[in-house]
Amino acid sequence: MKKFKLRRILIERGAEDDTLAKKMLKGLPDIPREAVEPDDLAQREDIEGMDKETLRIIHFNGEFLKPCPGTRGYICCGYQILNIGINCPMECSYCFLQSYINQPSLRLFTNLEDRLNVIGKIIDSSPDRIFRIGTGEFTDSLCLDYLTGWTDLLLPFFSRRRNCVLELKTKSASIEFLIKSSYRKGIVIAWSLNTPRIIANEEQGTADLKSRILAARECQKAGFVLGFHFDPLIHYPGWAEDSEETVGLLERYIDPGYIVWMSVGSFRYVPDLKWTVKRRFPGTDIFDGEFVPGLDGKFRYFKPIRVEMYTKLSERLRKWYDDLGLYLCMESDDVWTQSLGWSPRNSTNLTNYLDNRARKLMAN
Repeated sequence: MKKFKLRRILIERGAEDDTLAKKMLKGLPDIPREAVEPDDLAQREDIEGMDKETLRIIHFNGEFLKPCPGTRGYICCGYQILNIGINCPMECSYCFLQSYINQPSLRLFTNLEDRLNVIGKIIDSSPDRIFRIGTGEFTDSLCLDYLTGWTDLLLPFFSRRRNCVLELKTKSASIEFLIKSSYRKGIVIAWSLNTPRIIANEEQGTADLKSRILAARECQKAGFVLGFHFDPLIHYPGWAEDSEETVGLLERYIDPGYIVWMSVGSFRYVPDLKWTVKRRFPGTDIFDGEFVPGLDGKFRYFKPIRVEMYTKLSERLRKWYDDLGLYLCMESDDVWTQSLGWSPRNSTNLTNYLDNRARKLMAN
């Protein structure tokens, strides 16, 4: 289990009495801590850049469950985001949060447990609807589990509901607390994957490729259903050969019959992200490809490049197993058709496709 370096804790007023705050503070007895007013943080001169060694403990007053915003002009999967915190201690050069968030530091929300009843009412009020919910959009789902105990809180809550699936997505190998849980039904443990080169050069602080896949194997052996996400694919000379190593490790260690879905997406970015990344990671070459503005204003690889990447990877994955629940993340109908040979045509149909796979998972 990897523990991340923290140099201080800022406890925002209103969070100190929350159960999760007390748990985290108990687990970090030697880290300097300071009580702060939320409005004072903007004036502090000792907060620079992303400031990932500062843990901010926050009583969050916003919505904990929100639909994935998707992106205009592309097919979206209908995912729901469980907002448990923002930012993570890892350093992926391409991370969209660098231009998305307007506040620095690692922020964890301490009143999650108190708000679960609200989330439960939303889920229970629509018994015929499938909720596919994930915590890995704005932070890593597992790398801080040793500190937060998220799995102890979330697994029993979601597992006992019959119309939702909880996906915990990670780039870590931190499964020690997870596999001790007795809850399995409706729980998906998912890994973000890439080529060994991208993981080594662009995903600092994450688990290496083999460690992720071996952790996935342990979760599968312990009775969990798996998901995988090849996103973002980054195009460079030799990427196809390198991706063969990634798929080969999956083929060696993972039983494909217990994978509920697998997404594929290519590197895309808002214009402001490029200059932030260039400043924070001056040695990166992720912007060396041929990019064009997309329908949503994000820069994407030229369409023939994306189609080539998706086609080659999907063909290799299908040689391994032909029922992986493969889908594209934020792509257009024509790219789906050219790459995979079929298309859901719209977001509603993709949602239904993945919901049906979730139903099969929950029925077992």
